[in-house]
Amino acid sequence: MIEVLDELNIGAFTVDLNRKITSINYAALALMGNKRSELIGQDCREIFLGVPCMVTCLVSGKDDPLDKEPDVLVANEEGTRHLLTRLATPIYDFNRNLTGCLTILQDHRPVAELIDRIHYEERSLKIILDSLDVGIFSVNQGGYITFFNKEAEKISGYDRKRILGKKYTVLFEPDTAKEFGSLIQAIAKGVTINNHRLRMLASNGEPVPIRVNYMALKNEKRAVIGGLAVFHDLTLLRRLKQAISNQYTFHDMIGKDPEMANIFEKVNVVAKTDATVLIEGSTGTGKDLLAKVIHHSSPRSKNPFVKVNCAAIPDNLLESEMFGYAKGAFTGAAKDKPGRFNEADGGTLFLDEIGDLPLSLQGKLLRVLEDMEFYPLGSRKTQKVDVRIIAATNRDLAQRVEKRLFRQDLYYRLNVFCFKLPDLKARRIDLPILIRHILRRLCIENDNRRVRVSEQAMERLLSWEYPGNVRELENILEHALVICPGDTILPKHLPDYMLNRFPKPVSRRDSGPAATPDGDAFQAEGLHLHQMLRRHGGNRSRTAKALGIDRSTLWRKLKKHGISGNSDSVRTKSPDSS
Repeated sequence: MIEVLDELNIGAFTVDLNRKITSINYAALALMGNKRSELIGQDCREIFLGVPCMVTCLVSGKDDPLDKEPDVLVANEEGTRHLLTRLATPIYDFNRNLTGCLTILQDHRPVAELIDRIHYEERSLKIILDSLDVGIFSVNQGGYITFFNKEAEKISGYDRKRILGKKYTVLFEPDTAKEFGSLIQAIAKGVTINNHRLRMLASNGEPVPIRVNYMALKNEKRAVIGGLAVFHDLTLLRRLKQAISNQYTFHDMIGKDPEMANIFEKVNVVAKTDATVLIEGSTGTGKDLLAKVIHHSSPRSKNPFVKVNCAAIPDNLLESEMFGYAKGAFTGAAKDKPGRFNEADGGTLFLDEIGDLPLSLQGKLLRVLEDMEFYPLGSRKTQKVDVRIIAATNRDLAQRVEKRLFRQDLYYRLNVFCFKLPDLKARRIDLPILIRHILRRLCIENDNRRVRVSEQAMERLLSWEYPGNVRELENILEHALVICPGDTILPKHLPDYMLNRFPKPVSRRDSGPAATPDGDAFQAEGLHLHQMLRRHGGNRSRTAKALGIDRSTLWRKLKKHGISGNSDSVRTKSPDSS
């Protein structure tokens, strides 16, 4: 993991619970001037000069990066000292036991020295600041922006022509703009204030986590004439934390659409309870993510989140997977095996694709939900668990109840709180935000590239109907990022199926949920599925993976459209055909 940071020229190392260094990357070795063999196994406190190393990280096990810790001083073997900014986050094992600490080192001394020399009118230094890979802007004594470098443009999404002359508070969320008054404080007192951590509000409304230093800006006579802010994009660190802890928050759910805003508001309340939740929505709308957000925003967040895909496990294995089995329950059962309910004890059990649960198992699940007790397969002893249930489905459960394919009593037991995630085509107002957010995440995961979308490509992206919803959008942007050799995504970098047919924009009035899809959308989905299937040689597993859906979901869609995996022709049914 830490080797990836070498590509970004960011030093990183890990320590165990005894503060012994267990791994270190080349960027950190270059900063310290040591060989790996000289540092592995050494106490990290011996590397830093008089600074307690990872004390807060290892003692308290806090999940937040230790941005408020002082900068650390490192001396290499030549005696050269580097002032480093240190960010640290705990490392846990699969059982959430603290096993060590990951530390990221950034040498900002060259930037600090340059800023120390800056004068308000020195244009040559401003040109240099414009080329640095940290965001920098300056304000006058009234707080109006006078300078905005290129990296600040990239992080915020603002064109400097739009931002110059405006109050600096437009860059920040309302709840953090007040805290950013520290910049005015730095100007008033003529001092430097370091290590503030807050969120910048990008031009499209997306919050961007940053760490910022403020300092007074002086002229040649050392009179304070304004202020300077140097800020660092912490999105990479946030992604590292998320990869380590697998935790998600409401900031992972992106959207300004009124329907999504209503969902966020209700989820914020429901998450704090133990109420059973049912999430309905088409494939790719983010049901998994919403379930994780609910869990990690609940009092159970420190306990397990266990997912069961009811459509992916064969019917004859579902019961033993859900409830476990006792030794000797069947041939090959050499010892007791706990089920998913046992694994989720104290936490949350996420039952995905609940609409595909066999009727034979629905009755037993209902009894477990009512009493939180069950018999493992082949056992005569009951087991009691404390589990919160979140279920999700891309089917209309009420309709399946009418057809007697789903138990009515189980449906009402699951449907305590129901959230219906809209299709992406029904929340087109969110498309620009989602495109930038997803592209930003993908760029960070791919060597921190900086890539923009051309107007022509954006027009295609905004006009597509997205039968695969947000997951399809992610796949399209990932495809474009792989194909694109430069820093601008053009229409030719989009998947072929998007170039062969330019769909008409779908109005919000026509894009609401309906039992039967309209003809245009139905034909578009069929064409999309056929082209993806041909691209992958008729292999349904690879096609499903490329579309970001389960193989069973792909099978149902192909059946609906009458598409054969081995055929070069498409027989597309009409929307009203059975």
